[in-house]
Order: sequence, then C-alpha cells, then structure tokens
Amino acid sequence: MKTIKGPALFLAQFADDVAPFNNLKDICTWAASIGYKAVQIPTWDARLIDLQKAAEDMDYVKEIQATVKAAGVEISDFSTHLQGQLVAVHPAYNELFDAFAPTELAGDLKGKQEWAVQQLMWAAKASKNFGMNTHATFSGALMWHTVYPWPQRPAGLVDTGFEELAKRWLPILDEFDKYGVDVCYELHPGEDLHDGVTFELFLEKVNHHKRANILYDPSHFVLQCLDYVEFIDIYKDRIRMFHVKDAEFNPTGRQGVYGGYSSWVERAGRFRSLGDGQVDFNAIFSKLSQYGFDGWAVLEWECALKHPENGAIEGAKFISEKIIRVTEKTFDDFASTGADEGLNKKILGIN
Repeated sequence: MKTIKGPALFLAQFADDVAPFNNLKDICTWAASIGYKAVQIPTWDARLIDLQKAAEDMDYVKEIQATVKAAGVEISDFSTHLQGQLVAVHPAYNELFDAFAPTELAGDLKGKQEWAVQQLMWAAKASKNFGMNTHATFSGALMWHTVYPWPQRPAGLVDTGFEELAKRWLPILDEFDKYGVDVCYELHPGEDLHDGVTFELFLEKVNHHKRANILYDPSHFVLQCLDYVEFIDIYKDRIRMFHVKDAEFNPTGRQGVYGGYSSWVERAGRFRSLGDGQVDFNAIFSKLSQYGFDGWAVLEWECALKHPENGAIEGAKFISEKIIRVTEKTFDDFASTGADEGLNKKILGIN
C-alpha cells in the first residue's frame, strides 16, 4: 500500500483576470497559503502557462518550476481537457466548442481538431520536461448525440464510432508513450468515454494501449447512478489520477438523471463543494489506499451554491483529513508467534 499525495488544487475553476488569480506566481502563492501542496495546471490558460514553450524551451521550464517552488507548491500534472474535447467533435457541436480554440478557428471543425492534436503532442513533451508521468484530458465525442437509443442506432454505429475515436487517439497515445506519460481520460458526460463500458470499448480499439488510463472522478458517477466504489475494484490498474469532487442526486416526481434542461441550481443531479454532497469519500480513500494508488488527490471545485474561495479553503482541509497514512505493519503484530515452519506443520497436524 502507498499513501496518497495531497492536497492538490486544479486551477481551471479559479484562474481569473482579478488578482491573485491572474498569473501563475500569485495563484500558486494563494493556493499554498490555504493549505495546498501542489497545483494542476490547465494548459489552455495563457495566464498560467505557454504550452508550446513548456514543450520546446528548457529555460522556460526551469523558470516555471522556480516560480511554483518559490510560491510554496509543486505541479502535480498538466491538463488538456478543452483541447482533448476537440480531438473528436460531432459537427452538431462545432459552434458550441468554438470557445475552446483560438478565435481564428471559429467554425473550422477540421482546423480545431488539428490544433487540438498539436496541443496534445506538446503536452506529452511538456509533461516529460517537467518530470511528470500522468496527464489529464477528455476523449471528445462523435457519438454523444446517440447516447440514448432513440431513434434506434443502426447496426455497427457504436463499433464504427469507437474505431474512429481510436484512430484519432492512437498517434497521441504513442507520443505520450515515447515520453513515458499516461493519458488519463476523465470519464465525463458529453464524452464518448463516460463510464466503464465505454472505456473498455475504447481500450479494445486502441489494443489495450498501456498509456490509455483513467482520471477517476466520482462526482460524474453519482449523477449516472453508477457504483463509484466498485468502479475502483474493477479499474484499479487503470486509475492513475484522482479528482476529489462531490455531487448529489436528488430525483423528484418531476425530474431525474436528464435534469429537464434545468439550471445547475435546479437540477436533480448537481456538483457540490467537498462534504456538501453525497459521495462516500471515506470508502474511496480507503479503496485507493488499499490498491496502492500513489498519485495526487486533486480538488476539482465545482458547486452550484458555494463561493469558490470558500470551497477551496474547505477542500484543502477536507482532503488532508481523508488521506490515509498507510500502515507498514499489521495491527495484531503484537500477538505474532513468528515464522516457524515446524510449528505450522504441527498446528496443521501434518508432522
């Protein structure tokens, strides 16, 4: 067993044009001041990092590392959630994802995809340059508009969809493999990889690529009514990253999983600050510790009600208290009779 590292903070929901959230040095100093030991950096945010320079300029790498260290934290991982989304986009969502790419690519589906792939290639090298071996992203989606089987899906549609998704991701996975970095897909609504079944379908199409792994986030499974604790038992060998995020699901006589097009505040399923939702984090931290997960416990803060700064402050304390310092001995060692093969045989009656 190994002790989980943490707490760490995903900066995506906190980066802003207002100080101290508008540059890497100050946001890291703030994170350290409220109890975080590491930060996870969203690589699409130019206020925090230049991904191309992180991949190509070692002087820049050293500069960023020095900045973060001086602020009192380290970098846990990089994220390309927005770029990964654009690796696979159905044309119906083209304009909706324009904000994820440079403005000059607005409406250009192929251009956004090519840009996203280049971003992922840089992320592989940048992760290596910073000494990381895990990376967070989304899979994108070609089939999300067919997630409910009405109208009936044509025979072979899902197989063809996952073949195409694998075709797009295999060169990226190979690039990450070249640098010894795992690609950790956050299984998330709106992605073709959104639960265990879809991850397995993808894994088969990429020939069980060793770099195709999972960013475990239980909040998305609460909203799917999926057993998020058993999920760890099943996929423990592929879980390489962990987002600590809470959620609640309170169905009514009017709405359930689909939410009735309601706002986040009014949805039956909604994300909450740590401790305010329904996720059993005692069970999760126990399972991950039992299976030797030694990555970072990273707060991804999202809540329909609470202010983000309060959520971050409470989250650092919450994660610190949930991390289990694993034992190096058995609790009943005080009663040990030692190792004696002769005694063992005598107890078994086989002398």
